[in-house]
Amino acid sequence: MQDDDERLLSAGYKRLFVGMSFLVATFNFADRSVLAVLAQPIKHSLALSDFQLGILQGVAFALLYALLGLPIGRLAERYSRVKILSAAILFWSLMTTACGLIGSFMQLLLCRVGVGMGEAGAQPATFSLVSDHFPRERRASAMSLILLGTPVGTFFGATLGGVVAAHWGWRAAFFALGIPGLIVGLLVLLLLREPRRGLADNAPREPTPLPNFGAFLRVVGRKRGLLFVILGGALAGFGMTAISQFLAVYLARIYQLPVQQAGALYGTISAIALGCGLLIGSFGTDWLSQRGDRRWPAWGPAIALAIAPMLYWVAFNTPSILWGSVMLCISGAALLSYYGPTLAMIQNLLEPRMRATGAALFAICYTIFGSGLGPAAVGWMSDHFAQSVFASGDYLGMCRGGKAALAAAKAIDDPCAVAATYGIKSALIASVCVFFLASICFLVASRTLRQDFYVAGEDRA
Repeated sequence: MQDDDERLLSAGYKRLFVGMSFLVATFNFADRSVLAVLAQPIKHSLALSDFQLGILQGVAFALLYALLGLPIGRLAERYSRVKILSAAILFWSLMTTACGLIGSFMQLLLCRVGVGMGEAGAQPATFSLVSDHFPRERRASAMSLILLGTPVGTFFGATLGGVVAAHWGWRAAFFALGIPGLIVGLLVLLLLREPRRGLADNAPREPTPLPNFGAFLRVVGRKRGLLFVILGGALAGFGMTAISQFLAVYLARIYQLPVQQAGALYGTISAIALGCGLLIGSFGTDWLSQRGDRRWPAWGPAIALAIAPMLYWVAFNTPSILWGSVMLCISGAALLSYYGPTLAMIQNLLEPRMRATGAALFAICYTIFGSGLGPAAVGWMSDHFAQSVFASGDYLGMCRGGKAALAAAKAIDDPCAVAATYGIKSALIASVCVFFLASICFLVASRTLRQDFYVAGEDRA
């Protein structure tokens, strides 16, 4: 047993674990970003509205993700997290592949529900495993290295999806991303091993009883900092997901780009923003916490989220594609700096047998506010704002599907194109205001953060 513990805490195995978890995150976000890039051709092919695109990119994904998050989190407290993670990857990759076979909006909706079902198992299992391999002061940094799979996956999914769609159609893009994901799922099962709970915290070797859900809720209710960290992260996720899922659409309409170029630019902006934001936020707050005040994991996101809306307002009002892209990278980096510290704080505030459930609770709140409501709200606002400037009659009736989607590619002064461009720009500008509320939540959380941290041997509530 001692030898197994030493091996799982060895530098070599930690590198393997981080590398495999990085691959999981890469395909997780590649499967998400590909739909954002394919939104325009899918909209044209299936004659959809922006609101329906928002449903596909938001509610469809979030529906069973939210419903299954806590049950899977509770399973991860009891059973092998490695096996749960492998099964989750295999299932969502299979459903991504199935997206290439659909023939209607409803069929695509059901496939995206399936993707959400699979991805519901990834985050609770992964971040619970991180906590058993790394000590508290290194968890945000370790998570940031794993989450670098987010920008890589976003870039990979957006770029590959755009290239494949341009040459072989949007259906082939789903095959190109879903099939390799199946291989990653098998590698996770073959290469990773299950550590004992609390390994990095020097928790007792004897397995502790699994706390019931009521005990978990009492701990959450007692730790005010944890409540506001989860709420702040969920609110930030609303704006972040809304921007992410409609950024390729925005770039295509504002700068008159075809799907391949819009996908490549979207992937590049997202990769730079995500990578810089994750590294700066996670390593920065870890460094400041070790050398200064332990409340920096909450202070850092509060500052960044207060600045992000102003940066985005500049970005969305910059006519130059070069400077607009630069400002979107800077804005995204400021926004994404909250993510790593948030995940680390949730793990650090809970005892080992509650961490998967805590990650699942955050994932549910993040999914409902972010993946669920964010894209749908932006899609609805886009249609609403477009109707407000469309003087020719019923915008959705006259501009549904391809006419609005193909914007300036054919005629910049076309009323449908003008309305569609104004609608998506105005909707994204409105959505970033939620970051101010998220900033306030992190400031409130910082007030009790130090006394809320978990210490090995503390009593359960």
